Amino acid sequence: MKVIVIGGGPAGMMAAIVASKQGHQVKLIEKMPSLGRKLLITGKGRCNITSSLDMSKFIENTPTNGKFLYSCFQNFTNQDIIKFLKEEGLEVKEERGNRIFPVTDKSLDVLKCFTKKLKKQNIKIEYNTRVTELIVSEIEDDKSNLKNEYKSEAGENKKIGIAKVKKEKKLKIEGVKILNGDLEKIEKADKVILATGGKSYPLTGSTGDGYILAKKVGHTITELRPSLIPLETYDLATCKELQGLTLKNIAITITDIEKSKKIYEDFGEMIFTHFGVSGPIILSASAHLTRYKSNLEKMKNRKIILKIDLKPALTEEKLEERILRDFNELKNKQFKNSLDKLLPQKIIPVIIKKSTIPENKKVNEITREERKQLVHLLKDFEIEVKGFRPIEEAIITSGGVSTKEINPKTMESKIVKGLYFAGEIIDVDSYTGGFNLQIAYSTGYTAGSN
Repeated sequence: MKVIVIGGGPAGMMAAIVASKQGHQVKLIEKMPSLGRKLLITGKGRCNITSSLDMSKFIENTPTNGKFLYSCFQNFTNQDIIKFLKEEGLEVKEERGNRIFPVTDKSLDVLKCFTKKLKKQNIKIEYNTRVTELIVSEIEDDKSNLKNEYKSEAGENKKIGIAKVKKEKKLKIEGVKILNGDLEKIEKADKVILATGGKSYPLTGSTGDGYILAKKVGHTITELRPSLIPLETYDLATCKELQGLTLKNIAITITDIEKSKKIYEDFGEMIFTHFGVSGPIILSASAHLTRYKSNLEKMKNRKIILKIDLKPALTEEKLEERILRDFNELKNKQFKNSLDKLLPQKIIPVIIKKSTIPENKKVNEITREERKQLVHLLKDFEIEVKGFRPIEEAIITSGGVSTKEINPKTMESKIVKGLYFAGEIIDVDSYTGGFNLQIAYSTGYTAGSN
């Protein structure tokens, strides 16, 4: 049987490897000059391979259609991908937050494991080749919804009515039309696996081509939104002043002020950028925020506030005690020189400005009320969220081919016989922590197996 896999990311590579192991003749088509370009930039180039959590937790961490992935996650687990990599000589390690990374801290080494496996399986790869059309034919699918007869106790057949046979017209995959340079041709195939990714990071090849191909043969594409995306803020002056500063072990809360509704809270690491904020907990927050208000137009009339607790381990009372101790040691110093032990150097000028305490004021002259305002500021550093960065900068695309039109046990289309889906093209997405890559492996494995 001839199988064509479209897309050379982790989902497509896994699908090709598994389909080849089933004894099929497999061709992998990739429009870029090399495989796994998006894989190389994951985890800041280190590749957060998966999570060490139980597979049931993967569904909990997949807010978009997580239950759809139940069979896939059972078919190929986090332990299976670790075993897969170890068989190719790559060991892994676990870091904070149950994140699994290669011991080498290089995503390239993860990609090499896949490419070595592809070579071992003698899978033919066509680079710089774009699929422009899925070739399908129409077939009739008979569906009976009433049995024609039954056997009585005596053994004779008794008619209970005329069987209702519903003839449904269905499509069947025949192949693909491909374009390489100026050369266009049709490649015949018995099965096609569509693993073209989403719309995020277009320079890696994820430009949404797969959505167009799927839609042309009758599939529904749900609304495409950025997920795991940095946030833009209104207070650009503050963010630009803090640009490059990473805050570790801080807590955040995102609140809809108008509704007094808490949208998200988390603990971990974030970073300031020239346009706003980013980092692991901000990306996870964005996944909730995009679902809460799915586009910038709807958010314009709402006040969304990011609150940062710079000292989450301390209550306001304990923090005030800590500040008092520091002030007692530095009582003759100016306020601007009194926060070095408490805060990163880069944020001190911003805190001083926001505190309204004159920077040249002697520490022993600071009033109790001013000190309490400082404590409140450190526990409740506010920035107003403007919206999201463009979808092209998102780590993951939320939305895609409707899960209602895909068999969750096989990843086969319910509309086109012989067409399968794998990876980000499907309307499933998770939070940060290795969950989205596991979706790629698990759906790719399931599609390739079937």
